[in-house]
Amino acid sequence: MIKQMLVAVLLSLGLAVSAGADVTVKQTTAGKGLGMSGNAPATTYIKGNKMRSDVVVGDKTHTTIYDIDAQKMYIFDSSKKEADVWDMAAFAQQISKNVDLSSMKASLTPNGQRKQIAGATANGYDMAVSVDSAMNGNQAMMMTVTVQGPVWIVKNAPGASDYSRFYKAAVEKGWIFTDPRAAKSQPGQAKAMAEMYKQISDIGGIAYESDMQVKVSGEGMMGALMGKLGNMSFSSVVTTVETSPLSDALFAPPADYKLNPKK
Repeated sequence: MIKQMLVAVLLSLGLAVSAGADVTVKQTTAGKGLGMSGNAPATTYIKGNKMRSDVVVGDKTHTTIYDIDAQKMYIFDSSKKEADVWDMAAFAQQISKNVDLSSMKASLTPNGQRKQIAGATANGYDMAVSVDSAMNGNQAMMMTVTVQGPVWIVKNAPGASDYSRFYKAAVEKGWIFTDPRAAKSQPGQAKAMAEMYKQISDIGGIAYESDMQVKVSGEGMMGALMGKLGNMSFSSVVTTVETSPLSDALFAPPADYKLNPKK
């Protein structure tokens, strides 16, 4: 589960970069915490309301395909010819039971800084999102998850309007952008990260770099334990963006793969 959680974060980073009719984004991602650390190259492909994220971890390529219209998420890796298929409409209802959305707080504040990233001028913002959730679905283990740190956004970048449209629609449907298996044990983290992407899309820009810290806090012995063990960090930096046409076949598991329904 620890490895799933880190891979889930790295996969989701591939989604926080760009969107458009047909866009290919290459970037470097990194994650640290929960007993794991390291860098991973990632590629995100976008075509309309579908996205695909490939992250190389060790000798495997972990792939997630998001099909908003069909409300399906496909997850598989390069080591076997099988794909897990998640019904995201049903999963959105399931995870919402373990997150107190009324406690959600989010802000994206300009910090006055600028930098050049992948040939574009990005403006600096300070992101902060927090939400209360039940760890592992146990209502007696309510924790506060906080995601915060600097993010560098290119306003009105190519694909920005499609980016905003995609994330607003997805979040309205209750979507998350991490592996559902990890989200079951860390629903607050998944919802906080989804809100992070929505905040970026609301200002009409695209995140070219981010450096986020995830912290978990709560009361009692379990709260103290999670405060020590449950924290992690993740980051991403865009290296290239291409806008050549992409094949529809890229946004579905290979035809010879076995599909495993999940819930």
